[in-house]
Amino acid sequence: MELKDVSETMAKLKVDGKEIEVPDHFSLLQACEEAGAEIPRFCFHERLSVAGNCRMCLIEVKGGPPKPTASCAMGVRDIRGGPNGELAEIFTNTPMVKKAREGVMEFLLINHPLDCPICDQGGECDLQDQAMAFGIAGSRYTENKRAVEDKYIGPLVKTVMNRCIHCTRCVRFTTEVGGISELGLIGRGEDAEITTYLEQAMTSELQGNVVDLCPVGALTSRPFAFTARPWELGKTESIDVMDAVGSAIRVDTRGREVMRVMPRVNEQVNEEWISDKTRFIWDGLKTQRLDRPYVRRDGRLQPASWGEAFAAIKTAVTVTPGNKIGAIAGDLASVEEMYALKELIRSLGSENLDCRQDGTALDPSLGRATYLFNPTIEGIEQAGALLLIGANPRFEAAVLNARIRKRFAAAISRSA
Repeated sequence: MELKDVSETMAKLKVDGKEIEVPDHFSLLQACEEAGAEIPRFCFHERLSVAGNCRMCLIEVKGGPPKPTASCAMGVRDIRGGPNGELAEIFTNTPMVKKAREGVMEFLLINHPLDCPICDQGGECDLQDQAMAFGIAGSRYTENKRAVEDKYIGPLVKTVMNRCIHCTRCVRFTTEVGGISELGLIGRGEDAEITTYLEQAMTSELQGNVVDLCPVGALTSRPFAFTARPWELGKTESIDVMDAVGSAIRVDTRGREVMRVMPRVNEQVNEEWISDKTRFIWDGLKTQRLDRPYVRRDGRLQPASWGEAFAAIKTAVTVTPGNKIGAIAGDLASVEEMYALKELIRSLGSENLDCRQDGTALDPSLGRATYLFNPTIEGIEQAGALLLIGANPRFEAAVLNARIRKRFAAAISRSA
């Protein structure tokens, strides 16, 4: 059973004097961007629900109230044209809009610490960029800044909560995409703060994505902390091999050293999320590796030189018939390495080769149907039913699990 797509109804309006036509379910923010206008925002995110609490995306609606309007929280359907059939019109660059955005930015910076020189978000920080583009040079606030205690939310995400601007992106992500309500906002006014309530570590397999979502430096990568600046890094687009999903990633390197792994947008596979295993696996390239060979002597593994290790291998291979020799390729081995291993094993007179360390029952004689995912990952969003056999996608493919949850949430909202 598949859900049929409902054809979009289009709406016409004017943005800064430019006439455009957009789907009528668009927010005014999306309509402005469709017209080429740049709208600042902190709380709004295309894949999360609308919060409307940062107020940075203010615009002016012609014929509307004599005050700026939050463009993320108002839809194209909500504005009306003139009495004589004129198109609805909005403005993004009037003096009222400029003054309103400057005021919002001044408020946001009231309690924000001057941490930019030591903040890991420096160089890719939305607050820095928008303060330069839409803020003012000074502040009228002279009182003491508030202080918020840092929270422990696990070994992967570092918190510096003095920097938090309460955009609630992290709260909405963990609840809506991660499916686990572990972050929330408590308190009111100056006492409001984002917390896990009991200061327990987050358990979501997608929690590292809050690092990318945070528009300031309140949530950053703990393993990456204080190791590099973004402008030092070379960026290489790649494909993730930590699970069978094949998420689109970007590998950031400094010289020959991998410093971090970031997601790339790919609507067909991972949208813009990656699993924690994908994001933090880079530490295994340098900090958790065997740096010397070991040889078993008297039932115990003893450190050995490379010469001793290869001599032990040669001795064992020499006295073993070919049909008693086998090889298993690792999950992360490249094609070239596996081909070289196959040629080596065949030269020793053996055909005992395998790469299925998890015991996957794949047999080429049964055809591609045993492993090909015909509906596609993106197609899950149109699925009427989903049957899982012997699998737990939350742990085996967290990004795929997020897509399944997205379909489930959509079905619940439609039935409500």
